[in-house]
Amino acid sequence: METPPLTDDTVRLAMVGQVLRRRWRLLAALAVLGAAVGAVASILLSPGYKTTSSVLLQGPRQADELLTQAQVATSSVVLDRAAAVLPWHPSGADLQKKVTASVSNGNVVTLTVSADTAEHAQQLADQVAQQFVKYSGQLASNSADASVQLAQEQRESLRNQVKLTTDKISELAKNVGGDLTVESVQVRTQLEGLRTSLEQAINDLNQADLATGIGNTVVLGSSERPTGPAAPTMVQLVAGGAVLFFLVGVFGHLFAARADRRLRGEPEIASALGSPILAGVDVTTPQGDRLPATGLLGKVRRLLGGDRPWLLPPVETSADEVNRDIRYRRVLARLATGPADVLLLVADDDETGRLAAAQLAELADRMSLPLRVFEFSPERPTVPDAGRDSGVLVVLGTGTRTAWQLVRLAEACTDAGQEIVGAVLTHPVRPAEPVTEPAAEAPEKALAGSA
Repeated sequence: METPPLTDDTVRLAMVGQVLRRRWRLLAALAVLGAAVGAVASILLSPGYKTTSSVLLQGPRQADELLTQAQVATSSVVLDRAAAVLPWHPSGADLQKKVTASVSNGNVVTLTVSADTAEHAQQLADQVAQQFVKYSGQLASNSADASVQLAQEQRESLRNQVKLTTDKISELAKNVGGDLTVESVQVRTQLEGLRTSLEQAINDLNQADLATGIGNTVVLGSSERPTGPAAPTMVQLVAGGAVLFFLVGVFGHLFAARADRRLRGEPEIASALGSPILAGVDVTTPQGDRLPATGLLGKVRRLLGGDRPWLLPPVETSADEVNRDIRYRRVLARLATGPADVLLLVADDDETGRLAAAQLAELADRMSLPLRVFEFSPERPTVPDAGRDSGVLVVLGTGTRTAWQLVRLAEACTDAGQEIVGAVLTHPVRPAEPVTEPAAEAPEKALAGSA
């Protein structure tokens, strides 16, 4: 049965599964951190409980006048008076960010307030509406005398105009006869014009009467007590922060894996070095593939499970020492047919590579083979000049070097006149658990058993 080919979606799902399985402690810590950030943000972003109160402005109003009334509703005078009446005694400055006013159709000013509890929100909305009505009435009464006097003068002038017009019409009506002459037609035309002026005066008088109702404001009922906090609530911000940080952790791992250019396959490493892979050897470390937990940062990394690579397969348990020794001897046997003087090149930051190089050098010393170890810097590699009948053996760990680093190492070997005879890849393994054999029975128990 043929195995279906792997698609990009399948690979991504597999990588996400590895992140969740091997870095779940780190992701859980990120989720807790995101929840804490959301809880702190709720103090600044959560509006608490919200409610509204509406105030009707009676009479015809202009658009700019309605906007002025909305500014009056949120003025410091109204808020200070409302704060003085409220039972929990806030200050007017505290209410500046909790009260907003907007104008809707029908000459209605809507007051939106927020508070820490539902009861406080309802009380604040009612008090701000009441204080706005009182203050608006005081502003209207301060200019009432001048407005009333001006309105009375206008009405008296209009009434006099109406009276004079009526008298003029009556006088002209008496002088007009029943004959249809040119003079009578002109008189009738003048009478029609006077009647039009009279109707216009009456309309102006009616509008002046309607204007006397301007300045009356009415609260359209008490505000409703909110049943729950307004969004975004503290629970929503905490949950959103936890989910956001969790997803950032997952996608951060995937982005880091995609941006990682270190080579892990033998064909790619051999192609970058321009030399074959002689063998792969196991290197036993007490911690397997874990990074050393040095300092506070190392301990935190180990606690969160970030001290081992998540993209590589899990580290296997080491075989016995005899099998490991056979692999190292095979490497030295293959070098025996090559140059007489072999230089082991290993990066100074490659822990498993340095352990393998040291073990190869120790075994070569026991076998009386000329083998020297030289550590180089991966970023700026330098190689000693070639001697007579010499070569270079590169020892490196899987997934530790990029293609460009290996190319630069090959170029450094070429500049030094050294020929790369091959490469040895190291694989970290965990030491096998020691097998405990049963202790020999005491001589007394053995004798007792034989008796």
